[in-house]
Amino acid sequence: MKTYKIAVMGGDGTGPEVTVEAVKVLKAAEAKFGFKADLTDFDFGGERYKRTGEILPDSAIEEFRKFDAILLGAIGHPDVKPGILEKGILLKARFALDQYINLRPVRLFPGVETPLKGKGPKEIDYVVVRENSGDLYTGTGGFSMKGTLHEVAVQSAVYTRFQVDRCLKYAFEYTRKYGKKARGVGKENTLGLVGKTNVLTYIYDLWERAFHEMGQKEYPDIRRDYYHVDATCMWMVKSPEWFDVLVTGNMFGDIITDLGAITQGGMGIAAGGNINPEGVSMFEPIGGSAPKYTGMGVINPLAAICAAQMMLETLGEEKAAKKIEDAVKFVTANKMKSMAAGKMGYSTSEVGDLVATEVAK
Repeated sequence: MKTYKIAVMGGDGTGPEVTVEAVKVLKAAEAKFGFKADLTDFDFGGERYKRTGEILPDSAIEEFRKFDAILLGAIGHPDVKPGILEKGILLKARFALDQYINLRPVRLFPGVETPLKGKGPKEIDYVVVRENSGDLYTGTGGFSMKGTLHEVAVQSAVYTRFQVDRCLKYAFEYTRKYGKKARGVGKENTLGLVGKTNVLTYIYDLWERAFHEMGQKEYPDIRRDYYHVDATCMWMVKSPEWFDVLVTGNMFGDIITDLGAITQGGMGIAAGGNINPEGVSMFEPIGGSAPKYTGMGVINPLAAICAAQMMLETLGEEKAAKKIEDAVKFVTANKMKSMAAGKMGYSTSEVGDLVATEVAK
């Protein structure tokens, strides 16, 4: 029996509640598919910070290196200044563990409402591969004459060829394995580069050159497209069916994935992975801690369950991951009234029960 060591961080607000349901479904898959998830809980988050002043110590990073993956609930506490926990836990873990890929599926499940008129699961079905270690997020820059009328603020977007190449390689490999042709829903596997080559003539010149060089040499079987980021935003609303797999830099990826999330039904269903293909990856729901719903049992746990599904897929338990995805689709199509908190027709734990029951069948 294959055993996976999983670190579990419920985090803040409703994070622990949805994480419990993700673990419930994970245990159902474990029993059915013959692997073992060895879970260890960590209490890093706002309450621990308030109690001890500790955010995420270096010792925790070293401990995380011993795990196969991290399952995260949510980070963000109403009594802690914004940025302290997000930078101190999320960004620190991403950079320290070199989780250089942010993987965000944009897939509309059956029965889930989308604000896009006339679009359904067939049209909204693509994935964004966001580079997760460079760009404006490196902290390169600073202030000059801060607090004066002549204050200058500089924050620079920085990329190395190494960072770009490894992200592109992951994106090409992912497209080959999980693109629309590979899944039997399209005629070809297509990877689209999202950039801004007409204005950001250094950063995205590097991306575009590397994209075509790698594609021509190593992935001639994959169609390559290029999209300006502003046009991408329009097409994500008008014609999402054009997309298969998209790859882009950190900043653009941050923006377009939230746009994608609302088209797939909102933050209650969107999940993401911060991935180091050679190391420890971290999986999370995208919706945040939603503190106003804490303890009420009304928050939607499906995004957390989908994060666990992504974790299993990345770990190689693809049959179990497919079963969880199919179970979520069954529940959204046949059981739930809405994805919104308090309007689902079921409590948080009842939704977890519904999915776990389908996985166990």
